[in-house]
Amino acid sequence: MLEPTHNNELPTIPGKRYFTIGEVSELCAVKPHVLRYWEQEFPQLKPVKRRGNRRYYQRDDVLTIRQIRSLLYEQGYTIGGARQRMTDDGDSVTPVELQAVIKETIEDLEEVLRVLKPAK
Repeated sequence: MLEPTHNNELPTIPGKRYFTIGEVSELCAVKPHVLRYWEQEFPQLKPVKRRGNRRYYQRDDVLTIRQIRSLLYEQGYTIGGARQRMTDDGDSVTPVELQAVIKETIEDLEEVLRVLKPAK
């Protein structure tokens, strides 16, 4: 089970192509039934469905879910308000998405530095 490093911080998204609903549930701190409900409420959320209707989310889906989670749980939007906000934003990057990308980039660069740093 992935654990956030701080109470308000979500785990880093691994560099995988597809994620199961259980993995996304842990990465976004949202229960699977909530994810299934949000799929009905937010047209932007369309996981790939394969055999037996199994859902496979991509990285963009995980970022979208984190954005929805932020709007609902942190910023106090209703489902309708969050849906409207996401529709109004269109393709623009939200501060939450930008912050997540910056954080992951910093972590990636720090890892590169650790690898490149000569052993003493």
